[in-house]
Amino acid sequence: MKDKKDKEWNRSWNGKSPRAKTKRYACGGLREACATDNYKYGLVAFVNQFGGNQDLAGHCDPNTNDSTFLSNDIILCQRDYNVKVMLSLGGAIGKYRLVSKEEAREVAHYIWNNFLVGSSSNRPLGNAVLDEVDFDIEGGSRDHWDDLPRCLKAYSTPERKVYLSATPQCPMPDYFLQPAIDTGLFDYLWVQFYNNYCRYSGNVATFEQIWNRWTSMNVSKVFLGVPASHQAAGGGFVRPAELITQVLPIVKRSEKYGGIMLWNRYHNVLYGYSSEVKNYVCSDRLSSSLSMLVRPFMVV
Repeated sequence: MKDKKDKEWNRSWNGKSPRAKTKRYACGGLREACATDNYKYGLVAFVNQFGGNQDLAGHCDPNTNDSTFLSNDIILCQRDYNVKVMLSLGGAIGKYRLVSKEEAREVAHYIWNNFLVGSSSNRPLGNAVLDEVDFDIEGGSRDHWDDLPRCLKAYSTPERKVYLSATPQCPMPDYFLQPAIDTGLFDYLWVQFYNNYCRYSGNVATFEQIWNRWTSMNVSKVFLGVPASHQAAGGGFVRPAELITQVLPIVKRSEKYGGIMLWNRYHNVLYGYSSEVKNYVCSDRLSSSLSMLVRPFMVV
């Protein structure tokens, strides 16, 4: 894709709303999150428009298109705290879709050059190089989401692998993401066990059956997604004590268990969920940081 096309797709983020300021005051930014030692992964969310109108919602100055202030925080998280920082596509808001295989190829080209290790004169995050691309597809068309991971993985080399993850709802098959997941190209799944019927509600047999179906997928690691507070999602909150004594013993039986994913950083700070469960999430606490994802990283 030519430079002119890249410029057309390089839309700004709006980081000046009162809501954004409130969240920054409540939970701090990316650097503060990484410094807690509670997270192994964090997402910058979301790219939620496609087809020449990509939008990285909520983080940058809409007048100057400047989000490079995040660059140092991303580099610090990666270098000093061993946190992988990822770009999340989609989300619950936005009229995003892919209309063709060719457009999937163009989106992959843009992401590679503007957020991964490619080169562009208009990188929204400056010198920072993100570690991974996450698919959180919750609306629009179902078409061509299997083409995009193929196009992104085509940029992998022996020296630098392109890592991919997906954030499906736990009812199977996922309406939007299942064809993409079935490609076998995803490294991680952050499965949302909330806002749907298969959230944990005390029925151990049903929960374990659904979890086992997800760990049977052709993917390296599966993470259990739960809300960080009663207010964080429409349903599916599991009290920390219940997670520790009833849920974690089930999910840890699988070799593909990777940790937990919390929605979201804002509510986690208010409730303190990760601090209560962090010593129980991983079977081995010899590692310096917890295999936990909080999605999305609220870096406003």
